Amino acid sequence: MVSPFFRQVWIFSAVWSNMIAQGMMLGYPTCLLPGLEAPDSPIKTDLATSSWLASSCAIAGIPGFLISSFLMELYGRRRAHGFVILPGVIGWLSMYFARGIPALMIGRVLTGFTTGGTVSLGAIVVGEYSDPKYRGVFLNLKTATMSIGAMSIHIIGHFLHWRTVAVIALIPQLIALIIIYTWPESPAWLASRGEYERSEDSFYWLRGKSEASHSELEELIKAQMERRSKPALKSSCGDKCEDFFKRFTQKDFLKPLFIIFISVILLEASGRHLFPAYALQIVGEVTDSRSQSLYYTLAIDLIITSSTVCSSILVKVMKRRTLLFTTGFSACAVLMVGCIYLFLAAKEIIPNDKSWIPIGIFVIYFVLVNLGCNPIPLALFGEIFPLRHRGVGSGVAGTLLSVGVMVGLQITPYLLLNLKIYGTFAVFSCVMGISLLVLFFVLPETKDKTLQEIEDYFNYVKFKNNKVDRDEEVKVKMIKE
Repeated sequence: MVSPFFRQVWIFSAVWSNMIAQGMMLGYPTCLLPGLEAPDSPIKTDLATSSWLASSCAIAGIPGFLISSFLMELYGRRRAHGFVILPGVIGWLSMYFARGIPALMIGRVLTGFTTGGTVSLGAIVVGEYSDPKYRGVFLNLKTATMSIGAMSIHIIGHFLHWRTVAVIALIPQLIALIIIYTWPESPAWLASRGEYERSEDSFYWLRGKSEASHSELEELIKAQMERRSKPALKSSCGDKCEDFFKRFTQKDFLKPLFIIFISVILLEASGRHLFPAYALQIVGEVTDSRSQSLYYTLAIDLIITSSTVCSSILVKVMKRRTLLFTTGFSACAVLMVGCIYLFLAAKEIIPNDKSWIPIGIFVIYFVLVNLGCNPIPLALFGEIFPLRHRGVGSGVAGTLLSVGVMVGLQITPYLLLNLKIYGTFAVFSCVMGISLLVLFFVLPETKDKTLQEIEDYFNYVKFKNNKVDRDEEVKVKMIKE
């Protein structure tokens, strides 16, 4: 008999495999752009075109987020996840066969669509399918696998042509599609549709039968029965639009959305999506050695991946807030020290022939930031929105993330050109510090809390003590004996 834990691992292996492909997509400009800039390249590019090739994936993420949020509510998590991976497969093939910039741009847009569609949807899948005891670990591993994808692209991109790399990036997405075919549907989605018996079957298949799982399922179904007992909204297009905009007046939607907004700013300022795309350029500026920048980049990739995996362990034993704020504020301080050193070295106030010093500083920074500032904000996508807002919330939150990635990827080359590396990271450090300070006052502790308990928090401003309702009439309706 396969244990519930390994069943959950099998489910999430599809999410993790797809995240490897998304990490490869984010890091792809590090092999694509140098290849296009080579003298013998049949496809020519310039700075503006290169920045659009790097950032177009973020623009495409916006419809990806919005369409996936619609599909997940209408057709369920399983079918939606499989559907939004397909454009990514087509996108990689488009880049492989590309004979000009338009085909490359189409490929980047399609792979960006899949990234947008699966980043928040994958987090929601992990949140809804996993045991609260392991949810933090599984969500953090989602971030770690994306780091693995970025690291792998830096390695294989050095030895292989960018067209070959595009074909290799197809493999994890095809694996994900095969595994998704074996999934059950999300118990939370089934309960929200009133399919309580199917929800129970799916829930117990995933989580096993225990007092804790029985209690959690009972709370889930009770909440959905209460919600569905209220008069249903009319289904006309106008009523649906009115319902969408009404959410922006409801505190259980606005509070999580504000937290996500600040988390996105923190995520981008910490370099989550900027470093994979501009790794070689950034490290080359720090070390003043373009020939050695690849090896420095791979070393930092390994450190980032290792620290993200370590975060998956720490989140099991530490509170989320403690991990986020201790590592986050420490990372800000270390980054500012690095900026000061690079500034003094650039002005020749101190010797600039010891490249290991700034690299060492940035290694410490990347360790700290990947223990908290990167994985925890991404994990919030899968656990912070109430079930009735989860589809719309993921679409709006994903749009915010896409805009953040697009702005970051667009302005980073110009910041590096005009403010140099020290000025660019000084700006990022200040933005990180402000974001962390805001989150300190608004972010609740979600460790070991069920999604229903987190939902109750945003309604009652405190965590309720959810106890099993022993009312026999309600229990017979909700739970098959």
